[in-house]
Amino acid sequence: MDIDEEVKWVSKKVLELSAKERRLQLQEERLLHLEKELNKSYSNSAVSMLKQQQSFIKDLPTIYAITPTYARCVQKAELTRLSQTFLHVRNFHWIVVEDAVEKTPLVTNFLRNCGLIYTHLNIATPEDHKLQENDPNWLKPRGVLQRNIALKWLRDNLDVDNKQGVVYFADDDNTYDLKLFDEMRSTKQVSVWPVGLVGALRYESPVVHNGKVTGWFTYWKPERPFAMDMAGFAINLQLMLKNPQANFKIRVPRGYQESELLKHLVTMQDLEPKAENCSKVLVWHTRTEKPKLKNEDKLKKTGQQSDPDIEV
Repeated sequence: MDIDEEVKWVSKKVLELSAKERRLQLQEERLLHLEKELNKSYSNSAVSMLKQQQSFIKDLPTIYAITPTYARCVQKAELTRLSQTFLHVRNFHWIVVEDAVEKTPLVTNFLRNCGLIYTHLNIATPEDHKLQENDPNWLKPRGVLQRNIALKWLRDNLDVDNKQGVVYFADDDNTYDLKLFDEMRSTKQVSVWPVGLVGALRYESPVVHNGKVTGWFTYWKPERPFAMDMAGFAINLQLMLKNPQANFKIRVPRGYQESELLKHLVTMQDLEPKAENCSKVLVWHTRTEKPKLKNEDKLKKTGQQSDPDIEV
């Protein structure tokens, strides 16, 4: 190889190396851009929690929390508060079911960014079974079809012989102590505990004698087979999967939804009292006050209403 050819060869190699270096630089810039976009979507704490959730602890039963939700002014606020609690629970799978004909952008985007492992479902309650604007909360059962479709998803997607877990009905407006999830995780059949601020009482609770449930502390129809709130029990996953007849029904007397489900699974003697023999309240049936937005209408009349593109 003469000097001219050698110079050409070296020049060619230099150009090739420069091109490779540029490609690497572009890839590095793209990675930095993706990292920035990720940080926009998730707070640092949510990212760390997401990594924690993805690394499930072997042999620790998974909690499948079923949450019906419906569109209203406080929906995103409720789901945000709830998800911030759930982020602290290991081996957790959140099943969120919208009462809607189609999945809404609000809930879809919220779940995508919440940092939890989740399943997003939807089914609409028939209009004649929906609560109207001025109806009291107790007039019609809520979340019936939504809970049932979540149970169907569990039965369709989980293997009864290979999956250890617990099913819990976690409404989006309740308040939960993290200790509750530790209590329910060891459920063998159906575990129970008190619920605070429910039934127009300070709390409702199973009555426990010598470690066994013998009755119910409640004002409303204590003769019900399982006279407790939806937030007051958890079900062993395998027990639920093995009993496909266990579902909720729209047409049941007021206060009998829990009994309608549990009668297919256990008797009172089978119940497992938790929370120190039902002496501690670890969940509260709270309700967010309906916001008064009368000034929105006043501003709308002047053409100065709030920006509808800002999601609340």
